[in-house]
Amino acid sequence: MKTDSEKAHLKRVSHWKLYILILIIAFGLVLVLSLNLGYAHIPFDDILKILAKQVPGINYLVDSSDITQTAEVIIMQIRLPRVICGALVGAALATAGVIYQGIFRNPMADPYTIGALTGASLGAALVIVLGVGVSLFGVNTLQILAFFGSITTVLIVYNISRVGSRVPVTTLLLTGIAISLFQNAIVTFLKVIAEEKLLHGLTFWIIGSLAPTENWNNVWSILPFIVVGATISYFFARDLNILALGEDQAQHLGVEIEKVKRILLICGALITAAAVSISGIIGFVGLIIPHLTRVIIGPDHRVLLPTSAIVGASFLMICDAVARVIMGSGEAPVGIITALSGAPFFIYLLRRKRKGYMA
Repeated sequence: MKTDSEKAHLKRVSHWKLYILILIIAFGLVLVLSLNLGYAHIPFDDILKILAKQVPGINYLVDSSDITQTAEVIIMQIRLPRVICGALVGAALATAGVIYQGIFRNPMADPYTIGALTGASLGAALVIVLGVGVSLFGVNTLQILAFFGSITTVLIVYNISRVGSRVPVTTLLLTGIAISLFQNAIVTFLKVIAEEKLLHGLTFWIIGSLAPTENWNNVWSILPFIVVGATISYFFARDLNILALGEDQAQHLGVEIEKVKRILLICGALITAAAVSISGIIGFVGLIIPHLTRVIIGPDHRVLLPTSAIVGASFLMICDAVARVIMGSGEAPVGIITALSGAPFFIYLLRRKRKGYMA
């Protein structure tokens, strides 16, 4: 006979499975809706046929004789890579937000906290203003320097914060803020000396946009980093749960605190760097999505990490879809849409004092 605690655990697990299933269905609906939006109108049934043709085992069942080659090219070579990039970026930023909030035990922590995003913006600003232009395996200089700028910043912050064999969370947080301010000052200086045409490109990148992601090279350039970083982070979900009790308590329970923090910081930096290297600085996703999913499913990182990734992916796809249509023939940077929607929602979350909510 099962004990009451075992029954309660099985009930929670069944609820988690239901939530994840609902979120996956919602994700699929958002993806198809995003593929439908654009200057060229392509009906939903044609989109589903084009996608089904790519699935082994059922592609021979699809009658695509009424689908034009132009429609197929638009969906498969332009819209789908951009939508998938948006999903990957949203999932990465939301996952990084969960990681940083778990490490710092602070609901205000996000990828900005330890300079992961400002490091990327500095790397991109150097490329844009100095005009460096090379490519490595199909990845351009801007993506490379944005990626390494983010990773390098996190490593610098971590090493500066080290006190003997320990890295105090408060010191890490304050060092990250100081380094971020320093890097922002350099970026501001580069804006001042940049030519007008370069300044426009730099500003557009810093605000954040998925417009340059309409090709499969961007998908393949970030997918391995995000998958590896998120997968490794999930293996430490239990440690994040224990860290919520406090470092002293976690140490008594057998958690190797410094090792766990180091691995998770690197994973968070890795997936953040990969995301912003193609999209620029997109704010609020890593801050509000973990809050939203935590309110819905609770603070257990074993389910919080995957659900936050799904919600983050869906949220950014929706924001990008709005960015593509809100200005008619033009396009708004998706970073503006996330800020406009994220800031009021975050204030609403802060105002709500839900009983039992914990960071």
